Amino acid sequence: MKKLSIALMTVAALTASPTLAQGRLGLLPQGDYVCALPGSADGSAWNEVERANFSITGASSYKARHGAGTYLLEGRRLTFTRGPMKGMRMMRISSGMLQEVNKAGKLGRMRCHRAGPLTR
Repeated sequence: MKKLSIALMTVAALTASPTLAQGRLGLLPQGDYVCALPGSADGSAWNEVERANFSITGASSYKARHGAGTYLLEGRRLTFTRGPMKGMRMMRISSGMLQEVNKAGKLGRMRCHRAGPLTR
């Protein structure tokens, strides 16, 4: 029993350690987010990616083209945890701007910005 108590205390100490923390949990501002890829010098500056657009509807909830789901914001890292965008990851680069994170963990080309209040 004593060994079990020591093991549980060790696990509790490790999980409470700030050096292991991934960041504070947060919420994105509610509203519609429009996603786009950079354009070209001889065309438009941005090319909207309509299938990636979404709306933040409430505490950790979003609505996308094909349904609704939830997200987790840890520090600057955003992960869609349920729904049609499940598994997609983004980095919050400013209060209203997100940038996709690819499977290798590098910043991708697509950015999503808060375009305004909820309209859907």
